Amino acid sequence: MTLSQAQQAMVEKVRVLGGGTQGVALSESMCVYVLATIVADLDLKTAFPELPAELPAFFGSHADDTRDISAVPFLPLLERLVSLVPDADMYFASLAQMYKTRIKYERILNSQPLPTLEQVGPRALLEFGKLSPQALGALMVWRKWIFDIDNRAAQETGLLFEPIIAGAIGGISASARKSPVRRHGNPGKGRQVDCIKGNRAYEFKLRVTMAASGQGRWREELNYPLDCRESGFVPVLIVLDATPSAKLGELRQAFEENQGEVYVGEAAWTHLDEMAALLRAPVLTAVRGEAAWTHLDEMAGPTMATFLKRYVREPIQRVLDDVPLSLP
Repeated sequence: MTLSQAQQAMVEKVRVLGGGTQGVALSESMCVYVLATIVADLDLKTAFPELPAELPAFFGSHADDTRDISAVPFLPLLERLVSLVPDADMYFASLAQMYKTRIKYERILNSQPLPTLEQVGPRALLEFGKLSPQALGALMVWRKWIFDIDNRAAQETGLLFEPIIAGAIGGISASARKSPVRRHGNPGKGRQVDCIKGNRAYEFKLRVTMAASGQGRWREELNYPLDCRESGFVPVLIVLDATPSAKLGELRQAFEENQGEVYVGEAAWTHLDEMAALLRAPVLTAVRGEAAWTHLDEMAGPTMATFLKRYVREPIQRVLDDVPLSLP
């Protein structure tokens, strides 16, 4: 089965991330490692005897950019995988995106510069005399460096999280410039949407806390479901962390008042799994009677639901479950 032009373009796009010293390009051998990981995830090793039986763990402690499998051509493997599991191309795109972003973040950690004392010096007035000048200066520099790293982590997570969740459920993200969702009172201006699937416009959030944001920014959040409804879309809020807060209640109310849907915590994961499962329906109808039908029917669960569980839901939940009540 030859890859379609759209699939080939997806592969080329996903292999390159950014530019400059922190840009990441996935080599042929890195792509084979990602594909071999998918083969193991979907229990398809017998169909790919040329791949090694044992692989380095995807979430391992060793450097991400040291994992590769050489001397095996990548594209023929992907063509075979897609012929067995028709939505495996999206699985590959999502996992490769995560792999690249992890490599990029390793480079950020290795290259993020320490702030200068000139940048943080005036802050010493708030704590001067509590510590020695030497200790206070060191504390301010390290604290600012950790803050900068945390900001970069948040940026990279946002850039990774939204498109892979959108892809997993069969939707697409839309920038403000190309968005079909227009702003209330200003229809000439669009607004960014995390995911559009059919007539649903999704807003993805890891959590909604009481952390203060600008009043204008929060008003933008509350206007989102109104903009969606007036643009002909059903607004859908997905919040993965079920921790209650007044702002979450306020946001939920805004969505419900505009005939939207709200999924929080376990309900959010269940909804994403169901949306991922729906990807199978047209595929199974198209390949009825073929070998792919038999294989897909024997799978324990939908392909992209497997990805969401293994690479998004379980890692986040493990961290949340193991955080101590009192920090050391």
